[in-house]
Amino acid sequence: MREMIKMVIVLTVLSSFSGGLLAALRDGTQARIENQQLEFVKGPAIRKILEGASNNPVADRFKIMDGEVERSFFVGVVDGKASRIAFESFGKGGFGGDVGLMVGVNLDDDKLVGLGVTTHSETPGMGSKAKDDPGFGAQFVGLSTEKPIQVSKDGGQISAISGATITSRAVCSGATEAIRIYQKLKPQLMDKVKAFK
Repeated sequence: MREMIKMVIVLTVLSSFSGGLLAALRDGTQARIENQQLEFVKGPAIRKILEGASNNPVADRFKIMDGEVERSFFVGVVDGKASRIAFESFGKGGFGGDVGLMVGVNLDDDKLVGLGVTTHSETPGMGSKAKDDPGFGAQFVGLSTEKPIQVSKDGGQISAISGATITSRAVCSGATEAIRIYQKLKPQLMDKVKAFK
């Protein structure tokens, strides 16, 4: 009986120590991991969407709470005015799972300025074209934030990628979700961008 109690105490101490060590490691590397994701995963899409900005949109960012979710917004200064933002959204129902997007919006006219796929688990050579094909993303430029975005097979204005309609629908779903986020948070966004010049 004593041996069993000793084992339980030793296991409890080891588990507590290991858990504390892992938590400290996570906390210590969290900022570094976020910076790596910004630079190598989201950064290329942000820079492409906010091309022509006179500032560094990856560095010029702010966060807003959306319910229980903290969202990051990246600011693009064009012609001396902070008039464009980019932010992340996710499209549900991709062939391999959710599709991560960066979506850019012009605050002056409420139109999309760009869209870039950041993360996906889609089939290489098929659904992955949503990220690699510049013509697919270009279809979103200039679309209004007033109505949902859909592929043409569903009555929308986006031509689906040949052989990857499910992925195309997921991207449209993510863009529509981005529109919903934008409309909901626009007053807060307008206040925050005033700090950028």
